[in-house]
Amino acid sequence: MARKKSRSKTAIHINGQPGALFPVAAIFVYLLVSAVAHLLWEIGQLRFYTLSTQGTRGEKIFAVLHCTAGDVLIAFFALVAALMIAGKKVWPTHQFWRVGVLTLVFGLGYTVFSEWLNVYVRGSWAYTKDMPTLPPFGTGLTPVLQWLIIPILTLLVVKYSVRVKTGSE
Repeated sequence: MARKKSRSKTAIHINGQPGALFPVAAIFVYLLVSAVAHLLWEIGQLRFYTLSTQGTRGEKIFAVLHCTAGDVLIAFFALVAALMIAGKKVWPTHQFWRVGVLTLVFGLGYTVFSEWLNVYVRGSWAYTKDMPTLPPFGTGLTPVLQWLIIPILTLLVVKYSVRVKTGSE
């Protein structure tokens, strides 16, 4: 008598579509949403940097695209580091907030360091007088808010767009 192969009753879906690879699909969603959000944020915060008044149109466009690419790399490496420390193969369905908090800490930590290094040590860019700064390193408020708000919103998009549905759904 032939044995029936048992099938798992859990099907993985993304927005109702079966067969997604976890966590690859979740990482893709995270990076895609992150890229769009960081691009919009970089455009919005440009006025807080001296390039907004001293740079040419081409320099401003390059800076926004360059910074957005950097933001996406930071987002990627922050998430990968968090997944290596606290993630499971089925993230984001398990350990979601543990990975999320670590991602936020890594992204924000790197940003504070990078802003300090590039503004005060290297002089790669400068803030306008309109940029509020935070102690102890004089980090600009807008990049700090960027790395608090965007990762949280992006992680929430991942959490609610990538779902595991069980049974015969």
